[in-house]
Amino acid sequence: MVLSVNRNSSLFHSLVSLCFLVLTTVSAIGQSSEERPPNFIIIFADDLGYGDLGVFGHPTIRTPHLDRMAQEGQKWTNFYVAASVCTPSRAALLTGRLPVRSGMASDVHRVLFPNSVNGLPSGEITLAEQLKQAGYTTACIGKWHLGHKSEYLPTQNGFDYYFGIPYSNDMDFKGTKRYRDLIADNEEVPTGLFDVPLMRNTEIIERPANQNTITKRYGEEALAFLEAHKTKPFFLYLAHNLPHIPLYASKEYVGKSARGLYGDVVSEIDAGVGKILSFLEEQDLAENTIVVFTSDNGPWLSFGTHGGSAGLLRAGKGSTWEGGMRVPTIFWNPGRIQGGVTIGLGSTLDLFTTFSNLAGVPLPKDRVLDGFDLSPALFKNATSPRKQIFYYRGTELYAVRHEAYKLHYITEGAYGMFGKKQRHDPPLLYHLGEDPSEQFDIAGQHPEFIDSIRTLVQAHQATMVLGKDQLAERE
Repeated sequence: MVLSVNRNSSLFHSLVSLCFLVLTTVSAIGQSSEERPPNFIIIFADDLGYGDLGVFGHPTIRTPHLDRMAQEGQKWTNFYVAASVCTPSRAALLTGRLPVRSGMASDVHRVLFPNSVNGLPSGEITLAEQLKQAGYTTACIGKWHLGHKSEYLPTQNGFDYYFGIPYSNDMDFKGTKRYRDLIADNEEVPTGLFDVPLMRNTEIIERPANQNTITKRYGEEALAFLEAHKTKPFFLYLAHNLPHIPLYASKEYVGKSARGLYGDVVSEIDAGVGKILSFLEEQDLAENTIVVFTSDNGPWLSFGTHGGSAGLLRAGKGSTWEGGMRVPTIFWNPGRIQGGVTIGLGSTLDLFTTFSNLAGVPLPKDRVLDGFDLSPALFKNATSPRKQIFYYRGTELYAVRHEAYKLHYITEGAYGMFGKKQRHDPPLLYHLGEDPSEQFDIAGQHPEFIDSIRTLVQAHQATMVLGKDQLAERE
């Protein structure tokens, strides 16, 4: 029997709609989550030390959600940033390039300030811009610190949405007594002493930003973004401005940690991570979302208990000793990432390359990239392809790590700690597998390793072209 239906009838249109619905449903069922590009979330702490998480050995800071993230994912114990201070470190993560190449590292001023003239050059390609080529929706929530003027903000660098502060939370200081003196005298530090603007996209919505609730609000904004864009590929860059000083936490966390206010702050960040992981699981997004948690550099040790801990590593923020540039790092993607502890080398420089390849976006051919694709190590339990780390301070190469051996040409402390600048001839040499604290110089026993690393450095520097200094100029 043949059913005859008038093309202009309501029954005809109902049948067409039903057929379209069935075909759409079948198509959606036929497309597995593995065929869709993965979502990406980078959670970036500020000045969090290598030893500041429970899963990285801290005895009194409780981080149950990050501990769980490590248990279900991969904990990387030899993971690095490309600089030991904020601005160049963030530039490296988002571009996959050593910051000296983009001019986002300087020997004049180490970071951008509220009176800085420049920011991330428009010719640089950010990870957000890369992923938008594959249809990703992108958001930056938190600290930016790559230029506060309108032409340098996240919305001009591939991010569809921005909510956060444009530079460090200790800037725009309006007080008369320094933060370190206030905490030394156990005095209250009102959040209003720091006239830092809170922005939504390109507009200032609050000034000074209420830092007592800022971590909580970053978390709320992150969840709102995920809820709004859960049906299509997304990239969330959640860059906390804490535990960088000044330290503030929401009421429900103040006084709860045995580690004091610093522990309260880390606990609140950890709780926010837990909410994100729970959301992904509840929405059946966990298996198709890669979450990475790390820090922009080591702890600011000169602030005493208001700074963090580098654990067994030497020195901290500002230096090219291990405590300044080796950071706690966890990858999470249940059901896909091979669980366990990875001791191979990795870097925030690698996120650009890894995520681009996973999203199916070709890497740019018109520039030098400094990253490697870590996906074999993440998903196939393979050895990391990275074998070297270059430790720059400003535009000068201070040290190089090749596999387990680290060579120091120059050592220098930071913020009045760990000594003045020294050039070493012969260089210092440490075996970081046997001596992660860099205590025992073995240069005299292994001149052959010094020679081999020198050859690597010569090849590296032969093709290095420094970008124009973007940090030096101020108004």
